[in-house]
Amino acid sequence: MSWFMRWWRGRARVTRLRTRPQVIAALLAPIALMGSLFACGGDTTTPNDVPIQIEDSAGVRVVTYEGTPATTAPFHLATEPRYRHGANPGDYTFQLVNVGRLFPDGGAVVADRENGELVVLRPDGRTHEVLARQGEGPGEVIYPYSMFVLGQDSVLVPDNRLSRLTLFVGDSVARITSLPRAAHLGVAGIGASGELLLKNRYPAVYRTVLENEWLPGHMSLLDTETGAIDTVASYDNWPGVPPGLPTNPIRALGEVTVAAGHFVQTRSDRPEITWRLPDGTVTRIMRWRPERTLLTEELLEPVEAYDRMMGRMNYGVSEARLEELVQEGMSWYRAMLGRPMPLFGIPFADADGNVWLPSYRMTYPEEGSPYTVISPDGEWLGQVVTPPRFRILDVTGGLVLGVLRDEMDVESVAVYEVVR
Repeated sequence: MSWFMRWWRGRARVTRLRTRPQVIAALLAPIALMGSLFACGGDTTTPNDVPIQIEDSAGVRVVTYEGTPATTAPFHLATEPRYRHGANPGDYTFQLVNVGRLFPDGGAVVADRENGELVVLRPDGRTHEVLARQGEGPGEVIYPYSMFVLGQDSVLVPDNRLSRLTLFVGDSVARITSLPRAAHLGVAGIGASGELLLKNRYPAVYRTVLENEWLPGHMSLLDTETGAIDTVASYDNWPGVPPGLPTNPIRALGEVTVAAGHFVQTRSDRPEITWRLPDGTVTRIMRWRPERTLLTEELLEPVEAYDRMMGRMNYGVSEARLEELVQEGMSWYRAMLGRPMPLFGIPFADADGNVWLPSYRMTYPEEGSPYTVISPDGEWLGQVVTPPRFRILDVTGGLVLGVLRDEMDVESVAVYEVVR
């Protein structure tokens, strides 16, 4: 057994006792009860009169909605944040936060990709400490793309550029382990027994393929002791393009996240979610029948405004030349007018195993309000609306951690309470 699995199992009981997210579990209890009523199978109807069928065959639970429920989730975010850091004198100056996690006491650890630092925020959000600075030495980071809180004082940080996994306990480095040097692979989550679950962060090889083909990604297990990788399943990861044509700027993507120790597989042009055990075995499938949104000129207006703004900031050319560049870029989008839009953005999971599907956005895609929340059993819980310009990083313990972007695109980190 690897050091990490021994560590994980040793911490598991303490973590459950100290960090069990009671608040959301209590809020979702009525939904769980409703799900148990459906578990016998056959056709029934949701409170929104959308027919639902639940089948259980050969150990696979299949939930099918004959439409899209218009449900509002049984919880929402508080009107004001519990705390906000980055907007006041003396706060840390964030440039581009790319990942963050909540601690059990309501504090947080976030990574600023632009600054190349890990920053710890105290539970009241008033003070901060830099946990790791940019560099290649022990306790330093270059590009942490995810993080996993193992307890109040410990956080596990995989770093893509350094190909290593660092365990911080308190303000010290407790362990450093090498990760595979295959840069396209990344740690997606942790299995129930402490195994590391890997996915493709982007395709291993870029090549031109026909439009109806997809580059595959892989779900894998990593043995941290030996470095061995065991591939357990594949999925559609990256869409191809016809020879001679540019990449579709509103392409759908295949993604894998980890929820409650399961791989969760999606493709954003398909109304379907698949759950797999760490060994690749399918346990649940959820499907629904959405109304497709087609790309229109109206939907392209914010994209054109965004491209023009970014061009003024970065190109350093005349207005006439800038307009040429903007229209050249917009021609790629206009070639897609009338085509279906992706159904959702990049999914993520909360501490209770719920899967969150952000609404698809062409500009600032991670600010995906409203979010559709799906239960661990594959049942539609409803939509959650977040504040404008808010990007969710983590949901756990009745709290939501995210990034607020002001009118000048300056970022600050905020924590909201989840309320009934």
